[in-house]
Amino acid sequence: MEKIRILVVDDHLAFRDGLSRLLQEEPDLEVVATPGDGEEAIDLAVKLKPDVIVMDISMPKVNGIEAAKCIKAITPEIAILMVSAYSYQSYILAALRAGAAGYLLKNAPLQELIQAIRRVYSGEAVFDLSASGSILSRLAADKVAKPHEQDDLHSHELEIITLAAKGESNQEIAVQLKISERTVQTHLVNIFRKLRVSSRTEAILQGLRQGWLRLEDVSCNPLSSK
Repeated sequence: MEKIRILVVDDHLAFRDGLSRLLQEEPDLEVVATPGDGEEAIDLAVKLKPDVIVMDISMPKVNGIEAAKCIKAITPEIAILMVSAYSYQSYILAALRAGAAGYLLKNAPLQELIQAIRRVYSGEAVFDLSASGSILSRLAADKVAKPHEQDDLHSHELEIITLAAKGESNQEIAVQLKISERTVQTHLVNIFRKLRVSSRTEAILQGLRQGWLRLEDVSCNPLSSK
């Protein structure tokens, strides 16, 4: 079995060591390093190229948001799952803008965190934004210039990204469109390439900014995986 390689980043030794031991018990997960600050996280992300980074926001030297921005700029293929003790909208907004694929609270059940790791690794998103519609509005209003070489999405890709915006899983999209789940994944990879993003979260936000999606196309909990 190919394992999901994980970097656990937190300035609290007990938290990161405890979480790492629990994750190591899962047959498909492997913790490759446990840095204690954002600066070390950036260095190890570049050297080790993990699949997923589970990272706190409040850390010394470089905070989690700034570390996420740097990591996504250098290695955009890495999925970043932010964890925090705080549910501040400003934190969630900053995590989204930094390119994070997920945001969970530290008091989330362990199995929820484990499933979140698997989902962001698969290109899905795990934000709970049911009470944060204003965040989507603010992000959709961000002015982003469309590069001349960026391709438009064709009709089938637009259909898939619209269903993804409604919170449908790859399997559910496949059933609705009467295609295979592998075909859905292939279309999503093409969508990510065209939009120059690396996750559903970024693709949905880019679709809102470019006008391919409307806020009413997005469910009340749009970036939450099922």
